[in-house]
Amino acid sequence: MKSKSILIVLVAIAMTLSCNRSKAPEVPPHIVLINVDDLGWADLGYMGSAYYESPNIDQLASEGLVFLQGYAAAANCAPSRACMMTGLNTPRHGIYTVGSSERGLSSNRKIIPTKNRVTLHDSMTTMAEALRVYGYTTCQAGKWHLSEDSRDHGFDYNIGGGHNGHPTSYYFPYGNVDLEAPDSSYLTDNIMDHVLEFLDNRHGDPFFLYYSPYAVHTPIHKVDSLMYRFIDKHGTAGMSNPRYATMIYNLDRNIGLLVDKLKEMGVYENTLIIFTSDNGGLFRISQQKPLRAGKGSYYEGGIRVPLFFSWPAVIKPGVNDDVPALNMDFFPTLVEIIGAQLPGKRFDGISLAPLLLKGKKPEQRPLYWHFPVYLQRGNTDTRDILFRTRPGSVIRYGDWKLQEYFEDGEIELFNLVDDPGEMQNVAEQNPEKVTELMNMLYLWRAQSKARVPSKPNPDYQPNARE
Repeated sequence: MKSKSILIVLVAIAMTLSCNRSKAPEVPPHIVLINVDDLGWADLGYMGSAYYESPNIDQLASEGLVFLQGYAAAANCAPSRACMMTGLNTPRHGIYTVGSSERGLSSNRKIIPTKNRVTLHDSMTTMAEALRVYGYTTCQAGKWHLSEDSRDHGFDYNIGGGHNGHPTSYYFPYGNVDLEAPDSSYLTDNIMDHVLEFLDNRHGDPFFLYYSPYAVHTPIHKVDSLMYRFIDKHGTAGMSNPRYATMIYNLDRNIGLLVDKLKEMGVYENTLIIFTSDNGGLFRISQQKPLRAGKGSYYEGGIRVPLFFSWPAVIKPGVNDDVPALNMDFFPTLVEIIGAQLPGKRFDGISLAPLLLKGKKPEQRPLYWHFPVYLQRGNTDTRDILFRTRPGSVIRYGDWKLQEYFEDGEIELFNLVDDPGEMQNVAEQNPEKVTELMNMLYLWRAQSKARVPSKPNPDYQPNARE
């Protein structure tokens, strides 16, 4: 806590000094960060879905810059959100998964995984804390998942957020979501009602709204009044779930209400909206072909996500960009956009502001993922049927992506341009590329102090099955 207090004091000092690096805008933008839960890369109309419907989100995307290669910094909820909120990769904050790192049967785990941290440490500075120091009123609405109360990490308002990862029910009473509502009120609608009330009370000062609805995470509770749109609609294999479709459409309707409110307030033109998902879609609910696997896997289907930035007064509309971007980039991007100074603050992401504001593409960089733990419940698209992911690290650099597995040392190498579905492991055919990427991965792990588990698990049984 002490280090955080020192940082905030230094920020306050920096605010009184002239800043030659970048000037804050004369009228700082309002900021809305929309982080949908478990929404797949291809689950929206603007990303190519012909079955799921998202007209309001599609319109927003058309008014901004779309990243066709947007990524989450982790393949499941808590670590992805921790990376996004802090701008730091998983080894820095130690949140690798949800709950215990010892997922699945012990008899199936060959090595002892790295211990997992389940709560964001108080020493970690979040984007909400930084924005609040710079005069923003901050509100978290919906899923938080990083501690018991988001107000301990920089938010002035907490609407329904806690340590829980999903509701018991989307219909009131919600069980583990502390939010009062009329009987039968759908949770996604209720959260937006509170968001609109928050906005009604904003007058003048900039606000930061972190809107993270529990939707479309399980349980898949259909919106009864919308089933007529999808019950007889034909979809494609792996993308034709009518119940899930009603959750997406209802989420889209609520985002439409949010946009309408911003326009009604007269602030829409000067509101920076970031839209993304915390990880890939759940494979048994919606499949992201041609991408392989889904949530919990470090194949593309688990980490590739929808992502766009919209700021009508500033960002050129209608642009689709192939630059790979991570949710870890949001924090440094916002810092540069508002002209903030955070002395001593480390970022593992980069600022995308030059691309957003001036069309200047960043230099090619390696992207890293580190997952030294287990996540059970594999499927036909994962490396094995027992685990979605076994302990390992991933690097993507240019067109190439390499995965190293700590249990057996196996290397997988894919060329994502030639093989976006990651079906052909070409490691043996490209030894020089493997050496290059592995050297980069070793160096990064050393610099970030990433722990690599190797201790054998005495309970392991080679022929065990679930």
